[in-house]
Amino acid sequence: MEKLLWCFLILISLSDVFGQKDMSKKTFVFPKESDNAYVSLKAQLKKPLNAFTVCLRFYTDLFTTRGYSIFSYATKKHDNEILVFWSKNRGYLLGVGGLEVPFKALEIPMAPVHICANWESISGIIELWVDGKPQVRKSLQKGYSVGTEAIIILGQDQDSFGGRFDANQSLVGDIGDVNMWDFVLSPEEISTVYASGTFSPNVLDWRALRFETHGEVFIKPQLWA
Repeated sequence: MEKLLWCFLILISLSDVFGQKDMSKKTFVFPKESDNAYVSLKAQLKKPLNAFTVCLRFYTDLFTTRGYSIFSYATKKHDNEILVFWSKNRGYLLGVGGLEVPFKALEIPMAPVHICANWESISGIIELWVDGKPQVRKSLQKGYSVGTEAIIILGQDQDSFGGRFDANQSLVGDIGDVNMWDFVLSPEEISTVYASGTFSPNVLDWRALRFETHGEVFIKPQLWA
């Protein structure tokens, strides 16, 4: 009986590694460049992804300084299984299954930015929406499926499964309103999300987020409305 109780307590402790919290009106703050400050997110995935949409807001002054990771989803097969990255010279980079395509920035913002990235396997079409405005559609990894046993990181770019962080690719600033779906949101739905509406995210839900912080990361009130 004591052995069974001990095993039960171990399972409970493991299940609580990722705490769940309503992050409404809050944000993760990465106040300085580092290779050890990041947030791990726990996704609700039961099968490979044949489509997805990721939406979030971030605020940084690094646009003209260097590149940095915005969203990093890695599997043992690909460290860039899903990637949203800013490159100083190429603009936004969206990656699926280890390959990536660039989206040029129309302007360098001096305010918090809202982005949505979506992709579908059946056509290979990948889209980027910046502050509610669509960029030119592109094609990437038609017929591919995104793996489910993933590590999702905010604040750092994974160069291996869950690690090999580079301070020169770290985010310095705020990131919040991170939501993810296992399908492509319509233009009308993206407009709703951009206007701070909700649309039942079923992979990552900012209002019921399971996460763990590492290093010097703080939770503070949002700087945007």
